[in-house]
Amino acid sequence: MQVAMGEVGANTRESPCILFLVLMVSLLVVEKGGSIPIPTTADGPQKPVTVRFDPSLRKGSDDLPMDNPKLAKRVPSIFPEQISLALSTHDSMWVSWITGDAQMGPIVKPLDPSSVGSEVRYGTESGKYKFVQTGAASVYSQIYPYEGLLNYTSGIIHHVRLQGISSNTKYYYKCGDSSLSAMSEEHVFITPPLSSPHSYPHRIAVIGDLGLTSNSSTTIDHVVKNDPSLILMVGDLSYANQYITTGGKGASCFQCTFPNAPIRETYQPRWDGWGRFMEPLTSRVPMMVIEGNHEIEPQAEGETFASYKARFAVPSQECNSNSSFYYSFNASGIHFIMLGAYVDYNKTGMQYAWLKQDLANVDREVTPWLVAAWHSPWYNSYSSHYQEFECMRQEMEELLYGFGVDIVFSGHVHAYERMNRVYKYSLDPCGPVYITVGDGGNIEEIDTDFADDPGKCPGPSDNQPEYGGVCHINFTSGPAKGNFCWDKQPEWSAFRESSFGHGILEVSSSNLAM
Repeated sequence: MQVAMGEVGANTRESPCILFLVLMVSLLVVEKGGSIPIPTTADGPQKPVTVRFDPSLRKGSDDLPMDNPKLAKRVPSIFPEQISLALSTHDSMWVSWITGDAQMGPIVKPLDPSSVGSEVRYGTESGKYKFVQTGAASVYSQIYPYEGLLNYTSGIIHHVRLQGISSNTKYYYKCGDSSLSAMSEEHVFITPPLSSPHSYPHRIAVIGDLGLTSNSSTTIDHVVKNDPSLILMVGDLSYANQYITTGGKGASCFQCTFPNAPIRETYQPRWDGWGRFMEPLTSRVPMMVIEGNHEIEPQAEGETFASYKARFAVPSQECNSNSSFYYSFNASGIHFIMLGAYVDYNKTGMQYAWLKQDLANVDREVTPWLVAAWHSPWYNSYSSHYQEFECMRQEMEELLYGFGVDIVFSGHVHAYERMNRVYKYSLDPCGPVYITVGDGGNIEEIDTDFADDPGKCPGPSDNQPEYGGVCHINFTSGPAKGNFCWDKQPEWSAFRESSFGHGILEVSSSNLAM
């Protein structure tokens, strides 16, 4: 599945909601005698369409083994690997990488982060690096004090922020420690154009629930062919928690395969394999991540998200959130808001207060587009995760609607679904377009059952969130009034398809995207 998404303009409540979002399942729609006009959100809600899973296909694929060339370590220990980029501000970029060897065993000793420098040399000509920036390094550990379980401590994780760079410019860079003659090969990135209603990223790839399978590899191969200038990764990345600490074969259902595990174990080397797998892409294209439930990775002492917090640089301080679980950034004429579904999202919490201020600071004359992303969808007609994050919707939806968010991307549900513009479960021409892109190819199977199928409506005790409360509701209006599930595809669900892949968003002006 490859989905092209969107034709939207600046959506503010102070002006009529004459906004357009052209959303297609394929990039080209033609018939004999000429092209078919592509409908937009200006045409009103689209008639719901369902494409069911082809039973002749497999619902999933196995994980790539750690000795697969895409996952294997390819450089000596002190040299950088798992190199990745992330946007910071209009004149800065994060560069991250790992050096040293991770350890697995009953007893592990963390490496000394100060033993290797964090240095990036860069410039606008190949082989000529006029600028140097240094940064910080750290390690993290995943500790399981249970009999028979192994512990993990990471390699040295480096984050350097390149400041004072120019917009819409190609930079050549090397990272590492020049004092040890341990610099990476030369890599290249191109900075986005300045924020403006007339400039946008070339193409944005949207990926959810990627994993590390042969299907994941197919997805990334297709992403590379689409040549994006930005990647949105909407949670559930490596699926390291589908393994026990001794490694072996991953499971599509951890609880089913390992019912006696004392804790939801992980095999942390899968994270290192994932970083190597992604490096050919992320060393040249910025990747913006947000946490999903597979990043929780609880430890015995109650610590969670250790790998997520250590491995990824995000512009949290730059946007005053000071939390890697929620943050915002600009990419030319688009303001992106990345929200955390697995930390406090209540109206009385810090995330909500930050979100309200961040939305108030957005200048729609400069960034006409307002796009939000988080892992767990609010609108979802599949049986899997149905109304699972209803509490979050009830806390935050009114705020996002009031500030005119145009598009919302989520994952979590392992399938594709695009909504008509909706607000509080009613069709609304001023509501966001919610899009679930929830199966990048991970080890868990594709979701194929719909809540409106006979016998597939979840029960009250189903779909318990891993964070937050349960706020399941019966519908109070419309064709499903009084019921927990519809008996047909809901009117707010425009298109749904059980498949894996990624999405592509192309914005061409302040009121047109695809």
